[in-house]
Amino acid sequence: MSIAEIQEEINEEFSFFEDWMQRYEHMIELGKSLPLIDPEHKTEENIIKGCQSKVWLHAALEDGLLVFRADSDAIITKGIIALLIRVYSHQTPDAILASNTEFIDQIGLKEHLSPTRANGLLSMIKQMKLYAIAYQTQRN
Repeated sequence: MSIAEIQEEINEEFSFFEDWMQRYEHMIELGKSLPLIDPEHKTEENIIKGCQSKVWLHAALEDGLLVFRADSDAIITKGIIALLIRVYSHQTPDAILASNTEFIDQIGLKEHLSPTRANGLLSMIKQMKLYAIAYQTQRN
C-alpha cells in the first residue's frame, strides 16, 4: 500500500469520529497497538530531540524498505508515533522523502495538539525523513 493510500485510509478513519475526545481515544488505542521496540534500541541516541516527552525511534532497512520501531513514555505521543509508523514504515526511503504530511492537517491533528506536542510531531516527522535520507544514501 502506498503512503498516499495509507494517508487516505487514516483520513477516512478519523472522519468517523464526531469530536476530538473520540479522536484522542483512537490515538491512545493506536499507541497501545504499537509493537514494542527492542529494549536494546531504547537508547539515548534514539531519543527524538524536540519532544517534551521521551520518544525512542529506531529504523532499519529491510529488503529495501525502511522499518520503524518506536516507543514513548506518554500515551498520546505514543499514539502519534504509531500513526506516523503506520504511514512511513515498510516504505522505500524515496517514497518517504517524496511524501507530504497534509493528512496531519486534514485530520485536524496539529491544530488540536498543544504547541509542545505539535513541535514534537514535527520533530518525529523530521527524524523519520532524516533516517530516509541516511538509508537512501547508504543504498546508492
